[in-house]
Amino acid sequence: MIDFFASPSNREMVLGQLGEHIYLALLPLLLGIVVALPLGRLAQQVRLLRGAVQGGANIFYTIPSLALFVIIPGVLGTPLLSSINVIFALTLYTAALMVRPVRDALDSVPAHIVTAATAMGYRSTRRLFAVELPLAVPVLAAAVRVASVSNISLVSVGALVGIGGLGRLFTDGFQRDYPVQIVVGIVLTLLLALVVDLVLVALWRMSTPWARVGVSRA
Repeated sequence: MIDFFASPSNREMVLGQLGEHIYLALLPLLLGIVVALPLGRLAQQVRLLRGAVQGGANIFYTIPSLALFVIIPGVLGTPLLSSINVIFALTLYTAALMVRPVRDALDSVPAHIVTAATAMGYRSTRRLFAVELPLAVPVLAAAVRVASVSNISLVSVGALVGIGGLGRLFTDGFQRDYPVQIVVGIVLTLLLALVVDLVLVALWRMSTPWARVGVSRA
Protein backbone atom coordinates (compact mmCIF):
# COMPACT_ATOMS: atom_id res chain seq x y z
CA MET A 1 0.00 0.00 0.00
CA ILE A 2 2.92 2.33 0.73
CA ASP A 3 4.27 1.70 -2.77
CA PHE A 4 0.87 2.63 -4.19
CA PHE A 5 0.97 6.06 -2.54
CA ALA A 6 4.60 6.56 -3.52
CA SER A 7 3.40 7.44 -7.00
CA PRO A 8 2.36 11.13 -7.33
CA SER A 9 -0.23 10.20 -9.95
CA ASN A 10 -1.82 7.69 -7.58
CA ARG A 11 -1.93 10.21 -4.74
CA GLU A 12 -3.51 12.79 -6.99
CA MET A 13 -6.07 10.27 -8.24
CA VAL A 14 -7.00 9.12 -4.73
CA LEU A 15 -7.32 12.66 -3.38
CA GLY A 16 -9.57 13.58 -6.29
CA GLN A 17 -11.79 10.56 -5.76
CA LEU A 18 -11.86 11.12 -2.01
CA GLY A 19 -13.04 14.69 -2.53
CA GLU A 20 -15.71 13.48 -4.97
CA HIS A 21 -16.82 10.82 -2.49
CA ILE A 22 -17.19 13.36 0.32
CA TYR A 23 -19.20 15.66 -1.93
CA LEU A 24 -21.49 12.89 -3.21
CA ALA A 25 -22.11 11.52 0.29
CA LEU A 26 -22.53 14.63 2.43
CA LEU A 27 -24.49 16.94 0.12
CA PRO A 28 -27.36 14.40 -0.16
CA LEU A 29 -27.19 13.93 3.61
CA LEU A 30 -27.92 17.63 4.15
CA LEU A 31 -30.56 17.77 1.43
CA GLY A 32 -32.21 14.58 2.68
CA ILE A 33 -32.52 15.98 6.20
CA VAL A 34 -34.14 19.12 4.79
CA VAL A 35 -36.66 16.96 2.90
CA ALA A 36 -37.30 14.65 5.87
CA LEU A 37 -38.06 17.45 8.34
CA PRO A 38 -41.42 18.53 6.87
CA LEU A 39 -42.39 14.91 6.14
CA GLY A 40 -41.58 13.83 9.69
CA ARG A 41 -43.39 16.87 11.06
CA LEU A 42 -46.42 16.02 8.95
CA ALA A 43 -46.41 12.42 10.18
CA GLN A 44 -46.06 13.61 13.77
CA GLN A 45 -48.88 16.14 13.69
CA VAL A 46 -51.40 14.41 11.39
CA ARG A 47 -51.97 10.97 12.87
CA LEU A 48 -54.05 9.81 9.89
CA LEU A 49 -51.07 10.32 7.58
CA ARG A 50 -48.49 8.72 9.87
CA GLY A 51 -48.84 5.23 8.40
CA ALA A 52 -48.94 6.45 4.80
CA VAL A 53 -45.86 8.66 5.10
CA GLN A 54 -43.82 6.03 6.93
CA GLY A 55 -45.01 3.22 4.66
CA GLY A 56 -44.07 5.19 1.55
CA ALA A 57 -40.62 5.92 2.98
CA ASN A 58 -40.08 2.25 3.84
CA ILE A 59 -41.11 1.07 0.38
CA PHE A 60 -38.86 3.59 -1.33
CA TYR A 61 -35.86 2.60 0.78
CA THR A 62 -36.18 -1.00 -0.45
CA ILE A 63 -35.51 0.03 -4.08
CA PRO A 64 -32.00 -1.20 -5.05
CA SER A 65 -29.61 1.73 -5.32
CA LEU A 66 -28.09 0.55 -8.61
CA ALA A 67 -31.53 0.36 -10.21
CA LEU A 68 -32.29 3.87 -9.00
CA PHE A 69 -29.01 5.22 -10.39
CA VAL A 70 -30.01 3.83 -13.80
CA ILE A 71 -33.66 4.98 -13.69
CA ILE A 72 -33.09 8.56 -12.52
CA PRO A 73 -31.36 9.80 -15.72
CA GLY A 74 -34.46 8.84 -17.68
CA VAL A 75 -36.71 10.65 -15.20
CA LEU A 76 -34.62 13.81 -14.87
CA GLY A 77 -33.25 13.84 -18.40
CA THR A 78 -29.68 14.04 -17.12
CA PRO A 79 -26.66 12.25 -18.65
CA LEU A 80 -26.04 8.78 -17.25
CA LEU A 81 -22.63 9.84 -15.90
CA SER A 82 -23.89 13.04 -14.24
CA SER A 83 -23.23 13.31 -10.51
CA ILE A 84 -26.73 14.78 -10.18
CA ASN A 85 -28.13 11.26 -10.48
CA VAL A 86 -26.23 10.02 -7.43
CA ILE A 87 -26.99 13.17 -5.43
CA PHE A 88 -30.71 12.94 -6.26
CA ALA A 89 -30.89 9.23 -5.43
CA LEU A 90 -29.03 9.52 -2.14
CA THR A 91 -31.10 12.55 -1.14
CA LEU A 92 -34.23 10.43 -1.54
CA TYR A 93 -32.66 7.54 0.36
CA THR A 94 -31.62 9.83 3.21
CA ALA A 95 -35.07 11.40 3.38
CA ALA A 96 -36.70 7.95 3.44
CA LEU A 97 -34.36 6.80 6.20
CA MET A 98 -34.82 9.97 8.28
CA VAL A 99 -38.63 10.36 8.20
CA ARG A 100 -39.31 8.05 11.13
CA PRO A 101 -36.44 9.35 13.31
CA VAL A 102 -37.65 12.93 12.75
CA ARG A 103 -41.16 11.91 13.79
CA ASP A 104 -39.91 9.99 16.83
CA ALA A 105 -37.55 12.82 17.81
CA LEU A 106 -40.35 15.37 17.75
CA ASP A 107 -42.60 12.98 19.68
CA SER A 108 -39.88 12.73 22.34
CA VAL A 109 -40.15 16.42 23.21
CA PRO A 110 -42.11 16.66 26.49
CA ALA A 111 -45.69 17.81 25.91
CA HIS A 112 -45.56 20.35 28.74
CA ILE A 113 -42.64 22.14 27.05
CA VAL A 114 -44.56 22.35 23.77
CA THR A 115 -47.61 23.63 25.66
CA ALA A 116 -45.53 26.22 27.50
CA ALA A 117 -43.96 27.46 24.26
CA THR A 118 -47.39 27.77 22.68
CA ALA A 119 -48.67 29.70 25.69
CA MET A 120 -45.72 32.08 25.31
CA GLY A 121 -46.85 32.92 21.80
CA TYR A 122 -44.66 30.60 19.72
CA ARG A 123 -46.44 29.64 16.54
CA SER A 124 -45.95 26.21 14.98
CA THR A 125 -42.99 26.99 12.71
CA ARG A 126 -41.14 29.15 15.23
CA ARG A 127 -41.79 26.60 17.99
CA LEU A 128 -40.42 23.82 15.78
CA PHE A 129 -37.09 25.51 15.12
CA ALA A 130 -36.64 27.36 18.42
CA VAL A 131 -37.91 24.75 20.88
CA GLU A 132 -38.72 21.30 19.52
CA LEU A 133 -35.80 20.63 17.16
CA PRO A 134 -33.09 21.69 19.65
CA LEU A 135 -34.59 19.32 22.24
CA ALA A 136 -34.94 16.58 19.62
CA VAL A 137 -31.26 16.71 18.59
CA PRO A 138 -30.14 13.77 20.80
CA VAL A 139 -32.67 11.46 19.12
CA LEU A 140 -31.96 12.83 15.65
CA ALA A 141 -28.18 12.58 16.04
CA ALA A 142 -28.17 8.78 16.05
CA ALA A 143 -30.24 8.65 12.85
CA VAL A 144 -28.03 11.20 11.10
CA ARG A 145 -24.97 9.11 11.96
CA VAL A 146 -26.58 6.01 10.45
CA ALA A 147 -27.60 7.96 7.34
CA SER A 148 -24.07 9.33 6.87
CA VAL A 149 -22.53 5.85 6.98
CA SER A 150 -25.22 4.58 4.61
CA ASN A 151 -24.51 7.35 2.11
CA ILE A 152 -20.76 6.82 2.23
CA SER A 153 -21.35 3.16 1.45
CA LEU A 154 -23.93 3.72 -1.29
CA VAL A 155 -21.78 6.27 -3.13
CA SER A 156 -19.38 3.42 -3.94
CA VAL A 157 -22.18 1.61 -5.80
CA GLY A 158 -22.30 4.53 -8.22
CA ALA A 159 -18.91 3.43 -9.53
CA LEU A 160 -20.72 0.64 -11.39
CA VAL A 161 -22.30 3.29 -13.63
CA GLY A 162 -19.14 5.41 -13.84
CA ILE A 163 -19.67 7.65 -10.78
CA GLY A 164 -18.71 6.90 -7.24
CA GLY A 165 -15.60 8.51 -5.83
CA LEU A 166 -13.63 5.88 -3.95
CA GLY A 167 -15.77 3.17 -5.52
CA ARG A 168 -13.76 3.62 -8.69
CA LEU A 169 -10.78 2.17 -6.86
CA PHE A 170 -12.80 -1.03 -6.46
CA THR A 171 -13.89 -1.28 -10.08
CA ASP A 172 -10.50 -0.26 -11.50
CA GLY A 173 -8.75 -2.65 -9.15
CA PHE A 174 -10.93 -5.55 -10.23
CA GLN A 175 -10.51 -4.72 -13.92
CA ARG A 176 -6.73 -4.44 -13.58
CA ASP A 177 -6.46 -7.38 -11.14
CA TYR A 178 -4.71 -5.04 -8.73
CA PRO A 179 -5.74 -6.02 -5.15
CA VAL A 180 -3.74 -3.20 -3.53
CA GLN A 181 -5.97 -0.60 -5.18
CA ILE A 182 -9.07 -2.41 -3.91
CA VAL A 183 -7.67 -2.49 -0.37
CA VAL A 184 -6.85 1.22 -0.55
CA GLY A 185 -10.43 1.95 -1.58
CA ILE A 186 -11.86 -0.15 1.26
CA VAL A 187 -9.57 1.34 3.91
CA LEU A 188 -10.21 4.94 2.82
CA THR A 189 -13.98 4.36 2.73
CA LEU A 190 -13.90 2.98 6.27
CA LEU A 191 -11.70 5.83 7.48
CA LEU A 192 -13.98 8.39 5.84
CA ALA A 193 -17.03 6.87 7.56
CA LEU A 194 -15.19 6.95 10.90
CA VAL A 195 -14.06 10.57 10.53
CA VAL A 196 -17.54 11.76 9.49
CA ASP A 197 -19.07 9.90 12.43
CA LEU A 198 -16.63 11.52 14.87
CA VAL A 199 -17.37 14.96 13.40
CA LEU A 200 -21.12 14.39 13.78
CA VAL A 201 -20.65 13.30 17.40
CA ALA A 202 -18.63 16.46 18.07
CA LEU A 203 -21.31 18.63 16.47
CA TRP A 204 -24.01 16.88 18.49
CA ARG A 205 -22.14 17.52 21.75
CA MET A 206 -21.56 21.17 20.87
CA SER A 207 -25.23 21.68 20.01
CA THR A 208 -26.49 20.06 23.22
CA PRO A 209 -24.40 21.50 26.08
CA TRP A 210 -27.24 20.75 28.52
CA ALA A 211 -26.79 17.03 27.83
CA ARG A 212 -23.14 17.19 28.93
CA VAL A 213 -24.18 19.03 32.10
CA GLY A 214 -26.73 16.33 32.85
CA VAL A 215 -24.19 13.55 32.37
CA SER A 216 -21.54 15.26 34.54
CA ARG A 217 -24.04 15.78 37.36
CA ALA A 218 -25.09 12.12 37.16
